[in-house]
Amino acid sequence: MTTSADPSRPAAPPWPWAGVWRCAVAVVFATGAAGCASLPSNTGRTPSTALTAPEQTALGRLVQERRERESARSDSAFRLLENVDAAYSSRLALIREAQRTLDLQYYAIHADHSTEVLLQALRDAARRGVRVRILLDDFNTVGKDAQVLRLAFEPNVQMRLFNPLPGSRRSLLGRLFTSLHDLGRLQKRMHNKLFIADNAVGITGGRNLGDAYFGGDDKSNFVDLDVLAFGRIVRDMSASFDRYWNDELAYPMQTLVAPQELEAVRQPVEPPQPDASRPRPAPAPSIPPVTPTATILPSVTSTVAVTAAPAMDLRQLPVVWAPAVLLADAPAKIGPDDDEADAGETVVDGLLNLMRQARQDVLIVSPYFVPGPVMMAVFRELRSRGIRIRVLTNSLASNDAPAAHAGYARYRDALLALGLELHEMRASQEGTMTGLGSTPLPGSGGGGSKSASSRASLHSKAVIIDQRLAVIGSMNLDLRSQRKNSEVALLIRGAALSREAVRQVETTLAEGAYRLQLRDGRLVWEAPPGAPFRSARSEPDASAKLRLLARLIAPFAPDEML
Repeated sequence: MTTSADPSRPAAPPWPWAGVWRCAVAVVFATGAAGCASLPSNTGRTPSTALTAPEQTALGRLVQERRERESARSDSAFRLLENVDAAYSSRLALIREAQRTLDLQYYAIHADHSTEVLLQALRDAARRGVRVRILLDDFNTVGKDAQVLRLAFEPNVQMRLFNPLPGSRRSLLGRLFTSLHDLGRLQKRMHNKLFIADNAVGITGGRNLGDAYFGGDDKSNFVDLDVLAFGRIVRDMSASFDRYWNDELAYPMQTLVAPQELEAVRQPVEPPQPDASRPRPAPAPSIPPVTPTATILPSVTSTVAVTAAPAMDLRQLPVVWAPAVLLADAPAKIGPDDDEADAGETVVDGLLNLMRQARQDVLIVSPYFVPGPVMMAVFRELRSRGIRIRVLTNSLASNDAPAAHAGYARYRDALLALGLELHEMRASQEGTMTGLGSTPLPGSGGGGSKSASSRASLHSKAVIIDQRLAVIGSMNLDLRSQRKNSEVALLIRGAALSREAVRQVETTLAEGAYRLQLRDGRLVWEAPPGAPFRSARSEPDASAKLRLLARLIAPFAPDEML
């Protein structure tokens, strides 16, 4: 791990069956059915780095002017992006305000309506002379989501795919099948999430790009948390981006994908609220010449015009000036197993060391929470000193990865016996949430308000220590984030921001989560006082089929693969 002085499980886990892949490998090799596709050599790529003089841009000058006007002692400022409106409009603002560079690093960018608006804005920025670099983990670039790669064919846009998989982009299962001979590399993914403009203002957190992350999915929406950063700390975010961008595992997209392949995998995506009177655009026979009106995702009908989508006012936005460091895994963590020693201490390792310094309390928010023996030892040490530990994670019903829940469920009794306070997110959130991931305003650029029937799934990742240290980033508290995936996070030392994060989490605990208790040796899910839902004596809101699935998966889900 590096810090700004140079100090793991996918956000939406790539498959709910992660725990059975080792069994699958054994079967495949036993039958001799595994295909062995190969990657091209990654030579000839041109190194590049972040903007060296951000103070010469409008965003850089804005940061300096605000620091002087607000008489700030710290050289970095922060704002929690408390709801999907803020998360979406801040990204639009960075794209529109950028003058020289835009750098995006993501585990997943999905081809849907909210993304179409962002991609069109990125294309417009490139056309006005902004250099756009997009670094994307290659796992999810299949099927309709492969259409996102079309942006790489725009002038002034560079796109690289990290730790790519060989094989066709028509089917994720097909690519997995051809990569089973290299399961170790397949399991390691770049989970970092950065969005940086002019090396002056940036965003990090748990959120990927797609409708489900911006409140626009009518089936399931992720409850997420981001932080907007200004000033010196952004240079450290850019330095981390550059390390991954220039790593040998980052392949220029055009060396892996031809335009004809993207045409072959094009799939239609229905708008959120179909209008029968509105004809769907006819598919083009091939990638069309770029025109001012062309869409990036031709199969997506965006319901929000790029120019009409609201952007955040960065000049009037209240911020907190505070000291901070960047926690970032080294790219070597994703390399071959014999390179893992070069990765050093990981982000999660650093978090555990920070927790050991707690004096009063630790608040953990982790969608996938599979502690493992080392983390359990840390919890045991903290509890022996009387440190209060609260955890918010997903319930079985709200978890999008049953295998992850099966791993977590193994630890619930032991965690409660240690005195940890366990809370599980409720899948159904009545009305408008006022805590983490509050619902968007009507007509927001994020895709519209959540459907009353959509499922809520916790996706925020944060650790707050003694209400003075806040760590917000891409990491989960599990062995996958600790040992397999690369992660990034901001460690912010500020009571004001930490208290605000605690307030948001506590509001969620009071309005939309169960607290687990052991009664007569059995688990009980207690509803908060005054909640519009009842307590339960078995996995709440989960169907019998889902409960059975979790039990069946459990024996085949080793902690290190969750």
